[in-house]
Amino acid sequence: MAEWLLNRWTGAAAAIMIQWSCGASYTFSIYSPVLKSSQGYDQSTLDTVSVFKDIGANFGILSGLLYTAVTPYRSSGVECLSAKSKWASLGGPWVVLAAGAVQVFVGFMFMWAAVVGLIGTPPVWVMCFFAWLGANGQTFLNTTNVVTGLRNFPEYSGTIVGIMKGFLGLSGAILIQLYHTFCDGDPATYLLMLACLPAFICILLMFLVRIYEVRDSNYKKHLNGFSVVTVIIVAYLMFIIILQNFTSLSTWARMLTFVILMVLLALPYGIAIKAQWEESRSFAQTFSFERPPSTDSQKLIMSSSYSPSGDQSEYQELPSDAGQLQLNSDDMLTHEQEMNLLQAMCTIDFWMLFLTMISGLGSGLAMINNMSQIGESLGYSTIEINNMVSLWSMWNFLGRFGGGYVSDYIMHRKGWPRPLLMVATLGTMIFGHVIIAVGFPGNLYLGPVLVGICYGAHWSLMPTITSEIFGVRHMGTIFNTIAAASPLGSYLLSVKVVGYIYDKEADKEDNSCFGIHCFMSSFFILAAVSFIAFLAGLALYFRTRNFYKLVVLRRLKHSV
Repeated sequence: MAEWLLNRWTGAAAAIMIQWSCGASYTFSIYSPVLKSSQGYDQSTLDTVSVFKDIGANFGILSGLLYTAVTPYRSSGVECLSAKSKWASLGGPWVVLAAGAVQVFVGFMFMWAAVVGLIGTPPVWVMCFFAWLGANGQTFLNTTNVVTGLRNFPEYSGTIVGIMKGFLGLSGAILIQLYHTFCDGDPATYLLMLACLPAFICILLMFLVRIYEVRDSNYKKHLNGFSVVTVIIVAYLMFIIILQNFTSLSTWARMLTFVILMVLLALPYGIAIKAQWEESRSFAQTFSFERPPSTDSQKLIMSSSYSPSGDQSEYQELPSDAGQLQLNSDDMLTHEQEMNLLQAMCTIDFWMLFLTMISGLGSGLAMINNMSQIGESLGYSTIEINNMVSLWSMWNFLGRFGGGYVSDYIMHRKGWPRPLLMVATLGTMIFGHVIIAVGFPGNLYLGPVLVGICYGAHWSLMPTITSEIFGVRHMGTIFNTIAAASPLGSYLLSVKVVGYIYDKEADKEDNSCFGIHCFMSSFFILAAVSFIAFLAGLALYFRTRNFYKLVVLRRLKHSV
């Protein structure tokens, strides 16, 4: 009975549910008006709270350090604990999930108590701290689900990371549907829901999210099942969002759409049950382990299994010329070992990824933050602008999901390194910014779509590339350090570039601007910044293509 509850498939389904519940930071616009009015904030103060919320949602270094400390790591067939304390043996991903659940609950519960008057009006710095705390809990949940999924499904890491990141991107749209169904017009109650719902789901499911040491690569069709369900949910949400922007749904209609959404969100458990049943049946038919395997067979299994650290026994099977090339390359020797954060920061690859993050994703965030003003300046109607803003999460999801899925496809079928897809998305993002800058009629039906898909793709590609270059053991810490460049780039490009130029072009009386000139210069600058990220990604591709050919791709072929 335990095997039907504790396996990597139910763990993945549980992680998906946690992912779609923890994106409260994406719905700040829902509860920010009541936060502003109840606390007597001006717009500048509210923006300060929002900045701390964004910092919390992107500062995941603490979650990465905790995950590394409490989870066991198998290296060359030997399980070792990254933390030397005795309690580490009792740890696991559930510890990080529990810590994130506590942060989310405390942070949003404090804001709810302040809004409804349960406590006195707190100082601004206290409100900023709890906004940071509630949003930072999201990084603990996201880091756990992404890294655990990557370790449970190593051969198709791009696909599983794309699914996890995709549901995080969808979480804003899903939570807003919950708001319209149960809390419409009552953002204070919505704050209470944001405190309780993710914490309850985490406590309920956290012991299912585990690292399962399964040496089997024949599971792609079941991951594709998760993918199909995900696409169905996206299509349904797009339909509901467009419908709500054109008409007001009655109470019974909102309840009906909510019930259908919950049924769709429960489908991953059906996929998990089917996958576990087929794996159990296949295992029973193919292998009959009625006695412990011999020492020799254990060594054989370990040498043929996937090893993120690059086990030497695997490299010895390379052809002689490739092996000679590997031994003569300092980069190959560097990548053979699992790196910690300090070791990774001493490499050029780390700073190339950091540069692509601060330039590429920073420019994407700058576009997102100003999309409403761009639409107004170009004369789009309110309904058109609302549709574009609402559908942004859909394009973001398509990029997150598609980036992981397509990168796995080109690696397994074409043998192309994953950074090549990153270069392609950065190049496409340049065209997206140029389309917005030119300002031709209908440009916002194309430009933001391209930028949104490419922006989302990076959130799937970055964790996977990080794990392949620097190893899995400290991947959570290294990736979250790189991801910290995103809000930094957003601040520099949104405030110092887009906002500054808009204020110069705007009418001094009402601080508004209409016409192509309002954003043309700033988006040409964003295109230039994206081009810098493109060059950095291209350099990373040329630096790591031999490593992917000799190590990563060969490891995948060996495991399959």
